[in-house]
Amino acid sequence: MFLSAYPLFSAILALFAAPPEAVSVSRVTISEEVVMRIPVIRPHFAWPIRWEETKGPRCIKSDNILATALADDGSIDFLMRSRERIRARLENQCPTLDFYGGLYLQSADGSICARRDEVRSRIGGACAIERFRRMVPHPIR
Repeated sequence: MFLSAYPLFSAILALFAAPPEAVSVSRVTISEEVVMRIPVIRPHFAWPIRWEETKGPRCIKSDNILATALADDGSIDFLMRSRERIRARLENQCPTLDFYGGLYLQSADGSICARRDEVRSRIGGACAIERFRRMVPHPIR
């Protein structure tokens, strides 16, 4: 029995007897990143609406975003699946966001946060999100 296990023991000893420079250790780092393409729409309402800005969240869940609407060059309205409208105020003007009718959001943790994330146009421009504001509709009569 000892003789039949001898090749196995000699192979194991040969592994441990290898000089240090013959052994290499590699490190692989894998990071997961989600990039979402969000369509820009122009919503039409049956009656005129005045939107009032109120205090908004610091972050919004990216899974809850249905579409976006451009308010002006300095802000984007996110139309949420929860029937809310959240306005993202941008740090600077972004006239290129509507050029190709869509924009990109990049999220590592599933949330889009003010003062952390940015909106990217399809032609390459980027604008940081300064803050979020919740939009409350008031019908004009």
